[in-house]
Amino acid sequence: MPTANSARRRGLTRRQLLVRSASTAALAGFGALARPYLSRAADRPAIAGIQSGDVASDSAVIWARADRAARMHIECAAVESFASILRTVSADALPERDFTAKLLLDGLPPGQDLFYRVRFEDREGTSGESRVGHFRTAPADRRPVSFVWSGDVVGQGWGIDPARGGLRSYRTMLDERPDFFIHSGDHIYADCTVPSEQKLPNGEIWRNIVTEEKSVVAQSLDQFRGNYKYNWLDESFRAFHAEVPMFAQWDDHEVADDWSPLGTTDATGYEADGSSRLVARARRAFHEFMPMRLMPERDGRVYRKIPYGPLLDVFIIDMRSYRDSSWNKQGDPDHACILGQSQLAWLKRELVASDAVWKVIAADLPIGLVSLDAVALGDGPPARREHEIADLLSFMKRAGVRNTVWLTADMHYTAAHHYDPNRAVFQEFEPFWEFVSGPLHAGTWSPGELDNTFGPKAMYQKGCSAEQGDNLAPCFGLQFFGRVDIDGKTGVMTVTLKDVDNHDLWSVYIEPRPDARPGQIMAQHI
Repeated sequence: MPTANSARRRGLTRRQLLVRSASTAALAGFGALARPYLSRAADRPAIAGIQSGDVASDSAVIWARADRAARMHIECAAVESFASILRTVSADALPERDFTAKLLLDGLPPGQDLFYRVRFEDREGTSGESRVGHFRTAPADRRPVSFVWSGDVVGQGWGIDPARGGLRSYRTMLDERPDFFIHSGDHIYADCTVPSEQKLPNGEIWRNIVTEEKSVVAQSLDQFRGNYKYNWLDESFRAFHAEVPMFAQWDDHEVADDWSPLGTTDATGYEADGSSRLVARARRAFHEFMPMRLMPERDGRVYRKIPYGPLLDVFIIDMRSYRDSSWNKQGDPDHACILGQSQLAWLKRELVASDAVWKVIAADLPIGLVSLDAVALGDGPPARREHEIADLLSFMKRAGVRNTVWLTADMHYTAAHHYDPNRAVFQEFEPFWEFVSGPLHAGTWSPGELDNTFGPKAMYQKGCSAEQGDNLAPCFGLQFFGRVDIDGKTGVMTVTLKDVDNHDLWSVYIEPRPDARPGQIMAQHI
């Protein structure tokens, strides 16, 4: 099995070291800031967390949160000593965004380990302590790429129990030293409270850190924000996000269980255009806390393409915001969608335009697992939401789009599914892989049922057993993530399913050739 890629810290050219640029994003009301003065620590603005995201070959988004109104200052350098600064940028963290701020660092060198330093300065000119983070820009050449993916955090009331290591999957993923992390959704469980205690099957007690916002089902904007702030209380969570960039997408629990655009609301109802006020509050909190590129012209859009060098393009899709608002049941009217017309057209265009060796489709839901909330209905020809997937898969075959891999979480167990038209009712597509991995920190469930519409076969799956019972607590070790390695010379992709204790559970090598059907399985079980 390939080992984790070692850190690549190459020096910059003299010309790059001489680059100096600065930009500011001052907002009205701050005015000129006085020089800092010494004071007690409690009088200084504190940093609640830092993270990076949406990293490309020449840019990255930096996010941080203060504990009060303050100006965020960011410095970026090629060495951890910050002896030579590449970029400096500033922005304001104000109450209307819950003291969060994020900025785009651009003009960066490709394939470079970079360091950023964040500090906050309040209105009186008092500076707090700084924190240092790290990210690696996407390469411009065919050097190896590695990343991890998973989802589902603080679900089913399993919160942060410090005595049990807290959110320890984040520490395990950090030990992998990946280039980036794809979060497949359910960053929070806004609809699940965190009680002070939960009883385990063996009679022991799980003891959670408890906050006011996580003690109720989220409805207000502050309560949604409080769900994200809860995760930042964990040491491993903070350490991971300071070191590894995140590509964020969302699923249902960022709003409510199995939500849909028109069918989910609270007592405040809908806006004049028919949109849910509850969903709007949840969407706002999500974008405030995610290190995503600001796209004002796209009105909070989550789906996007993130290019990561010549070996990889990542397509983050949104299977929530544009779906129909009914359950996915046999016998329901057949006019249904899960991607929506605009997103489906976008995905087709971007897949055809991609010249990367691999096209990873990061989906918030699986294709072939039967679910009232997802795509698959059960055995038979495409129906309802399956029509969109059939349309997409057949288009990719006709257009010659090859080397696509689907990654997702959501199901609270880990699995490798191989889709083959020779096993399928609908056969107009090329074989492909779908990998499921999660939860990161939530209840574990048993494997689900596959249908034969697109011919999936479970090559590997692991969840809780019937004897253990569903909603198994994180302390029993069945918390999962996946790792992807792409070899720079051969382009071979290795996908490894792993658990919280960093055991390699199963792995497959997939060759990037149009005739690879389905690649070479190198290890069924390790």
